[in-house]
Amino acid sequence: MNRLDAETSPYLRQHADNPVDWYPWGPEAFAAARAADKPVLLSVGYSACHWCHVMAHESFEDPETAAVMNELFVNVKVDREERPDVDTIYMEAVQALSGRGGWPMTVFMTPDGRPFHGGTYYPNVRRGQMPSFTEIMHRIHDVWVNRRPEVDEQADQLTRSLNRTALIQPDPQRAAAGPEAEALQQATAALRRQYDAAWGGFGGAPKFPQTMSHEVLLRSYLHSGDQDVLNMVINSLDAMASGGIYDHLGGGFSRYSVDAQWIVPHFEKMLYDNALFARLYLHAWQVTGRPRFRQVLDETVGFVLRDLRHPSGGFYSALDADSEGEEGRFYVWTPAQITSVLGDDAEEFMAWYGVTESGNFEGQNILWRPVRGDLERPPAVELGRERLLSARNLRIPPGLDDKVLLEWNGLMLATLAEAAAATGNQQWMEAAVKNGGFLLDQLRRADGRWLRSWQAGDGRRPAQARHLAYAADYAAVADAFTRLGEASGQARWIDEAANATDAMLELFWDDERGGVYSTGSDAEALVCRPKEIADNAVPSANSAAAVALLRLGTLTGRASYHDRAHDILALLGEVAANHPSGFGHLLEAVDMAATGLTEIVIVGERPDLVDAVRERYRPNAVLAWGEPYPSPLWDNRTEGLAYVCRNYTCQLPVSDAQDLRAQLG
Repeated sequence: MNRLDAETSPYLRQHADNPVDWYPWGPEAFAAARAADKPVLLSVGYSACHWCHVMAHESFEDPETAAVMNELFVNVKVDREERPDVDTIYMEAVQALSGRGGWPMTVFMTPDGRPFHGGTYYPNVRRGQMPSFTEIMHRIHDVWVNRRPEVDEQADQLTRSLNRTALIQPDPQRAAAGPEAEALQQATAALRRQYDAAWGGFGGAPKFPQTMSHEVLLRSYLHSGDQDVLNMVINSLDAMASGGIYDHLGGGFSRYSVDAQWIVPHFEKMLYDNALFARLYLHAWQVTGRPRFRQVLDETVGFVLRDLRHPSGGFYSALDADSEGEEGRFYVWTPAQITSVLGDDAEEFMAWYGVTESGNFEGQNILWRPVRGDLERPPAVELGRERLLSARNLRIPPGLDDKVLLEWNGLMLATLAEAAAATGNQQWMEAAVKNGGFLLDQLRRADGRWLRSWQAGDGRRPAQARHLAYAADYAAVADAFTRLGEASGQARWIDEAANATDAMLELFWDDERGGVYSTGSDAEALVCRPKEIADNAVPSANSAAAVALLRLGTLTGRASYHDRAHDILALLGEVAANHPSGFGHLLEAVDMAATGLTEIVIVGERPDLVDAVRERYRPNAVLAWGEPYPSPLWDNRTEGLAYVCRNYTCQLPVSDAQDLRAQLG
């Protein structure tokens, strides 16, 4: 029976024609499991997951394996990007059971949702000590039928152990004293110890970019002036942008590198990664003035606007790693292929990008820049890049995950608004405003409740938004609208940011311990109510909320926003300082609270004064200009003047850009 065809997720619809009798997550599946007295088999993945596609091809598309699944289980398929709550809860269970996690995630649970066994990828045939998927299913069935009390005991114990992060208590002393000013220094010292001096970044292979940790180092440099700290960032950004993790033809970054040198990527390209990469390169360009960082910013934003944008303004989720059944096929080259396109110009191009006959990836070449940081292309190489990109566009492209996720769009919108303001790029500003309008029109219900995921219509189904949005969605959109208000000078975005923030606090706030739960008070009850605290590939809900609350609270003068932000820091600030790689975005909020935010107000039409504020990276400042809105920042102001304030106490107003720069320091 085809129950997945109506879903918004392309990943789920890919499985609609499987011989497996799939259910989407929901009460229908669990009712069926209770009626049949069968365990639930939960499979969680996402479109850009290579091994998810492998397991689907090996097992779910195989009629014999599917027959076993249908006979013994009620089968539930979940897109982790649409249902991060389900993913978080059951990934914690899998990690507790097996000591590791990943996707595809396979979980066996009781009809009331309690997990009792799980793992990740299972092969279709036994491989050494790794049993086949069919063997696992028969073992689970035997235990379910013949040892049910043991299953219940295991499920009870495992369920009780879940979600311990939601039980963390705030530190009363920290709440009273406020965040420690030394937190950034502690974090910097810890990041120094993890830093890879040879190739940049942190740790070894596989190597993830950890953009938020680099943002912490930039903030640390702005406080200390320590050139060694800045050099850590420069070295990392040069190494990543020179490596194969960066798409030298089309711009944009892949998810991570399988080697320590950033040369061989896992080829999936995610919206959230590129939002955070573009933001980091923007800030590095503002701090250092180095043109190559601006080049990477331009090309990364260009990739998103070209390849990941719906015509109405929303941003798609990802490009898959695979095309024509092979990982990376779309992106790699042989010397002969390059020569066939570039002719006599191929030799200079191949020398620039390290192309050899032996290659660096399964006999082919991932383009990379052997001279680290030397990214500004000579004219002949730039012409070759354009020609080779045109030739690549004739290839069969990787699959596009064209669902529009609120959280990830919020991340990209915040970056795009900030980048448009800093560079003066009007096309980016127009794209940012269009995206903001799209989110309001398509992902917010008439009653004001935000939804997580939107999918365009086709011949069989209308466009629709589904799934109640999570705290991370609300925090991301609140921050994005705040930054869009600062970038555009349009008061409506500050109003919308406040609306989203008020709803976030009403739906998600933990009145007992502080912080936000991942799911709203109006959401379905799961086996536990998760509370996301650590930053991973994207900022956690609590980190994003703390940053948004501090910045919007300063712009609007709402003390309650500051109070809630400090509650989050009282809950998590200490662990963030000691474990910076897991709390990079939260440390930005710690720094804001410890340093205090500078309030800048520019009254009337004074683009010269606005430009003076934007010409440098000022992470601990907020800007009010353009259309006034309710806030003490706008009280009793004089047209044509700029005001620089702290805690709403201002220096003498100025009308000259140089005087404004002097006050800003």
